Amino acid sequence: MEYAIVEIGGSQFKIKKGDTIEANLSLEQSKKSVKINKVLMYHSGKNVEIGSPYIKGANISCDVVGERKTEKVIAYKYRRRKSSKFKKGHRQRLIMLKVKDIEVE
Repeated sequence: MEYAIVEIGGSQFKIKKGDTIEANLSLEQSKKSVKINKVLMYHSGKNVEIGSPYIKGANISCDVVGERKTEKVIAYKYRRRKSSKFKKGHRQRLIMLKVKDIEVE
C-alpha cells in the first residue's frame, strides 16, 4: 500500500492515490490542478523514505475538486459591569483536493 505524509497549509495529511482531502489552502479560483512538494514521508510498500524535513524530488499531483466553508465559529467576550461586549463570527474556507499521482525520485 503506497502512501505519503504531506504538509499542506500548516497541517499534515496521510494520503493515498485517489483520496480526497480538505485543506486550508488559499488558491486562485482559476487553478484546476496543484503540485505539492512538501512531502515529509513516503512508504512504497517495501521501502520507507523520510525527509529532513522534506524529500527532495517528491511531488504530489492533485486536482482541485471544489471549495467549501466550515461551520461558523463565534467568539464572544463580555466584561461584567463595564458595558463592554464583543462578538465576532468566522467561517474557514477549505479547498477540496483529489490526489491524482504520487511521484518520488
